[in-house]
Amino acid sequence: MVRFVTFEGGDGTGKTTQIREAAKYLTDIDRSVVVTREPGGTALGKMIRKVLLERGGAEIAPSTELFLYLADRAQHVNEIILPALESGKIVLCDRFTDSTLAYQGYGRGIDVSWLRQLNDTASGAVRPELTFLFDCPVQAGLARAARRSAQSADQPHEDRFEREKLEFHERVRQGFLDLARAEPGRFRIIDAARSIAAITKQIREIIDRELD
Repeated sequence: MVRFVTFEGGDGTGKTTQIREAAKYLTDIDRSVVVTREPGGTALGKMIRKVLLERGGAEIAPSTELFLYLADRAQHVNEIILPALESGKIVLCDRFTDSTLAYQGYGRGIDVSWLRQLNDTASGAVRPELTFLFDCPVQAGLARAARRSAQSADQPHEDRFEREKLEFHERVRQGFLDLARAEPGRFRIIDAARSIAAITKQIREIIDRELD
């Protein structure tokens, strides 16, 4: 039975909007749901998120970035995810271990096999049973992300990742697609270039099939 569902994808693909829609749908059909995210799903995670994503003058080394994400994950799994799963709740998580493989592995060039070992250590080998991968052309996603940042009082400027070169985001996208092709039983690739309504409908249909 599917209990742990992750939402993955590049910047501006709309996964955060869809995780809210999915949570609302599950609540409406009387399912107990926990919605969380990485980084930032815990009090400690919020501090780590601020360091990782805020635009600043100081560069963060790739290895430093990686270990901050792993620290966030270790706390997140132990404080939020595991207790929710053990109590029978459905957990919807905005980013998890696949983002580490795509961003720090494919994007930054850190060895993916090593990252898998670190992911298992940080997560206690907790793995999602279903992953929605939101995919669209990189330039379209970055344009959406820029509009979102410009309209947001909480995030008035693009974050560190949105400032990366186009080539970085192309590598990340390819990484996600490679991961999805390697695990077709877990991943559902969502065409994120479509309307919000069309995507919401597709996700609800998948939820109805997978979360019985």
